[in-house]
Amino acid sequence: MKALVTGVAGFVGSHLAERLLAQGADVVGLDCFTDYYPRPLKEANLSGFASHVRFRFVESRIQDVDLGALLAGRTHVFHLAAQAGVRKSWGLDFRVYTENNIDATQALLEACAGVSLEKFVYASSSSVYGDEVTMPVREDAVPRPVSPYGVTKLAAEHLCHLYGTSAGLPAVSLRYFTVYGPRQRPDMAFNKFFRAALARQPITLYGDGEQTRDFTYVADAVAATIAAGTRGVPGRVYNIGGGSRVSVNEVLAIVGRLAGVPLDVRPEGNQKGDVRDTWADTSLARRDLAYVPSVTLEQGLEAEYRWLSATLAASSFGL
Repeated sequence: MKALVTGVAGFVGSHLAERLLAQGADVVGLDCFTDYYPRPLKEANLSGFASHVRFRFVESRIQDVDLGALLAGRTHVFHLAAQAGVRKSWGLDFRVYTENNIDATQALLEACAGVSLEKFVYASSSSVYGDEVTMPVREDAVPRPVSPYGVTKLAAEHLCHLYGTSAGLPAVSLRYFTVYGPRQRPDMAFNKFFRAALARQPITLYGDGEQTRDFTYVADAVAATIAAGTRGVPGRVYNIGGGSRVSVNEVLAIVGRLAGVPLDVRPEGNQKGDVRDTWADTSLARRDLAYVPSVTLEQGLEAEYRWLSATLAASSFGL
């Protein structure tokens, strides 16, 4: 495999590139280091494989790079580059999301349409579903996103479908359900919970804590992504959930147990754009991709806790 991984310095993208290299692939990684969170954290994500003989890094926006040269000789594209975050996607910031999630995807797809690829894999999100779905949610549910972020991820999915039908691009979309684990972004809940626990600081809890999420460990998400590149059916969309659907209050209990401290949890109101519950029906991914999540929530949280503790102890990022 000769892969292009966009968003390679990000949370999931860096894990994906690392796994592909370990499996013998040649990887070109693209990232523009958006300012959504500090650049040193993203550079740390790359540090374990940046000097690998089969890895080449390109720093650029998708819209600015010579995509023809970048795609030359590539057999697979894994498109993970995006502006993340539900809560920051409102108001004037929406333009950042349309540029990075829709415009960038269209530019990449347009370039890929003229290349003979084995597979184009797009990393979408469970945020496309919204709240008006039956649980567990299947891929054929009508998507009604409740955040601007979700709207842009769904629009990019539609672009993948469009280029599949009009240009024959073998595109597959994956709807990730709340991915967590080592290298998780600092704005995500588990990272924030652990940081607060380690610093003996209050934890802000949005809502009543009884909202549920289908949490997916990053290694499982990566396994599904690689499987989509080899086994995914062009034109299909797959739910990628971890089979660990629990309430946020249950997560907090595990966080407190792992950190060995009582947590100072301070509830606040619901946040605009947050859905009440997520729960993935992964039967289609199980059938087509042989996807079976293997990491339990407690195992995954322990791995994230150990990583974050070691990172904070060894770095200058601080608590």
